[in-house]
Amino acid sequence: MSKKIFSGVQPTGNLHLGNYLGAIKNFVDLNNDSDNECVFCVVDLHAITVKQDPKELKRNIQETVATFIASGIDPNRSIIFNQSGVPAHAEGAWILSCIARMGWLNRMTQFKEKAGKDKEKASVGLYSYPVLMAADILLYDATHVPVGDDQKQHLELCRDIAQKFNTDFEMENFLQVPEPLIQKEFSRIMSLKDGSKKMSKSELSDLSRINLKDNSDLIINKIKKAKTDPLPMPNSIKDLDKRLEAKNLLGIYSSLTNSTMEKSVEIFAGKNFSEFKEKLSEVLVDGIQPITLEIKKLLNDKSYLDKTLLEGVERANKIASQKIKRIKEIVGF
Repeated sequence: MSKKIFSGVQPTGNLHLGNYLGAIKNFVDLNNDSDNECVFCVVDLHAITVKQDPKELKRNIQETVATFIASGIDPNRSIIFNQSGVPAHAEGAWILSCIARMGWLNRMTQFKEKAGKDKEKASVGLYSYPVLMAADILLYDATHVPVGDDQKQHLELCRDIAQKFNTDFEMENFLQVPEPLIQKEFSRIMSLKDGSKKMSKSELSDLSRINLKDNSDLIINKIKKAKTDPLPMPNSIKDLDKRLEAKNLLGIYSSLTNSTMEKSVEIFAGKNFSEFKEKLSEVLVDGIQPITLEIKKLLNDKSYLDKTLLEGVERANKIASQKIKRIKEIVGF
């Protein structure tokens, strides 16, 4: 059965292995399935919920597009565009914010995590951005949305908003209620320095992550220095819950080789970490270096990236403008 898929990536710059294995690699698989209609959005409106340097934001938008294409997403098959280029996203967010309820937003745990202790200083956008995310999805009649654990709650909100809109205006199935698309056999990618923390560009030490622009020497060095424990490689899956760093490195290996954790544990059971790290470095360099080289090549061709975005915006606008026109008519504008 064909699926209409929508997903967005924030243009934060310096995308890393966690971004690739957690989202972009899956996007490539979805793009390559001829049954799917895919829309991949660089969510620059979401990015400004926290202060951005305007010049850096522009570079980061281009870098995100370059990473999509370098990883294997075909802009001729799928729509790649930046959110701010399509006015319907902001218009839709306002209309849907009048449908959403404060109680629903108050339950969003990500706002509490991102705002920290001083919520009074957080932007209104940071609080309400799940409504914008709902507009992003609903404008394209997406049937499926790839989500990680941290976005499941936001997709539930999107579903609630769609159902309430349909009920309030007696328009059965007008807004498509999307289903989550959960990656099979996916391991969450954690810091190379601390297996209990998610891999992040905000962590101070660059040794904590593999950046998609790292060269092969850097990758090998980072894996050599990645935190482990003094024991040999685990013998069973059960051992992994107590050995977070081993679990993380095996998860990276499994994701890159499209293997199961059980199979990876079986291959390296009882071996020294040094032997495993050597093999992991090989797999990483083979998998990441072609992407790295292509990203660098594309970033030297800004006109191509801008043209790709412009074409994507035109294609996205055709769909979203029709949907927002109908939404306005329904609410009485």
